[in-house]
Amino acid sequence: MTTTESHRVPAGPTGAAMLRTLWQLARDRLGMMRTAADYGDAVRLGPRFKTLYFFNHPDHAKHVLADNSQNYHKGVGLAQARRALGDGLLTSEGELWRKQRRVIQPAFQAKRIAAQADVVVEEAARLVNRLRAHRDGAPVDIVKEMTGLTLGVLGRTLLDSDLSGHRSVGHTFEVMQDQAMFEMVTMGSVPTWLPLPHQLRFRRARREMQRVVDALVAERRARGEGGDDALSRLIVSTGQETDPRVGRLRMRDELVTLLLAGHETTASTLGWTFHLLDRHPQVWERVRAEAVEVLGDRLPVHEDLARLRFTAQVINEAMRLYPPVWMLSRIAQEPDEIGGYRVPAGADVLICPYTLHRHPDFWDDPDRFDPDRFDPARPSSRPRYAYVPFGAGPRFCVGNHLGLMEATFVTAMVVRELRLTGDPARQVVPEPMLSLRIRGGLPMRVTAVSSATV
Repeated sequence: MTTTESHRVPAGPTGAAMLRTLWQLARDRLGMMRTAADYGDAVRLGPRFKTLYFFNHPDHAKHVLADNSQNYHKGVGLAQARRALGDGLLTSEGELWRKQRRVIQPAFQAKRIAAQADVVVEEAARLVNRLRAHRDGAPVDIVKEMTGLTLGVLGRTLLDSDLSGHRSVGHTFEVMQDQAMFEMVTMGSVPTWLPLPHQLRFRRARREMQRVVDALVAERRARGEGGDDALSRLIVSTGQETDPRVGRLRMRDELVTLLLAGHETTASTLGWTFHLLDRHPQVWERVRAEAVEVLGDRLPVHEDLARLRFTAQVINEAMRLYPPVWMLSRIAQEPDEIGGYRVPAGADVLICPYTLHRHPDFWDDPDRFDPDRFDPARPSSRPRYAYVPFGAGPRFCVGNHLGLMEATFVTAMVVRELRLTGDPARQVVPEPMLSLRIRGGLPMRVTAVSSATV
């Protein structure tokens, strides 16, 4: 939309306050977002050569992510992360993105995901057994355990492959994510050819990821069968490239994005969920009571998902406080107006679910953990776009159904049989990477509950 001089320019910090804000961009990204929110719902950040526009109202999010989404491409951070992650579904634009989405979308259809419930439950049961082996012993890193679980689920549900034979995958993803964050913070200003230690690690990781992808493709082709999973669809799609080298690189980029973004976000949500449950034992007991009532001593089936209502509320509240996708950055392709504020072409626009989900105009006592906010029986006038844990609009997270099913079943199965307890003196700090992780992991002690009765 073309703007006029009558449209407002967002306020924002100046002088020393501006310098502190820019320092936070590199050192404390969540702190920067909280500081920006203090100035209002529309804030202008940065010097003239690099201006960021921060919008923190549901109407603003709706405009940028849905109503006028065609005017906004992936922005600051993800545009630079392309140097590390390639042109996968997370970073690509235009016709390439639309093609990738068309190829992948059928693998995430609700009926197909529902049919994968048994796989999720099997992996969750293995997790419970692994945790049970640690009962009354040394603390176990729950984030690491959840990361292994979610990677295993994605391998089986989306690739129809067992990734346990590729033990390097977890470490490889860590290195690639670290490089992506380095590219985001430095705005892609450091040449990739510089032999810096982390860049050398990244090059090795990228080669290893290519080896794993080639092995997965070779294994599938050796089986001589197709399917409706994501790997089969990608093999067909990338095989249509006229240059085999292009197809091979596209396969790597798309699988890296699919696996990294998919398993990282759900693992982060589960880590925060168990941390919050530990700090709120009365909520833990309600989750356990529901799990016992709904499941008894049997394993869940897909139909149980609708019955684990309070558990789902807990997951939703965990994602409100600690949204896995904590930042949505865009670049305006043409001049626009957002909520009456001028936005020039080329401007970096930030929508931050972390601050939007804590907006005091839409959430009572917003920093308090209260799963009953999401009770369907509780009346709410809250705008739809006040809660966007999976993004919104055309780029809404394609894996939301799988992630929610996984988080709900895992939470119910673990809480039914085990108690996870963290060190109350340990400060649990958010780490805003590609997802909102827990810095340094989450060590917790495992204790078996007496029985599956309440």
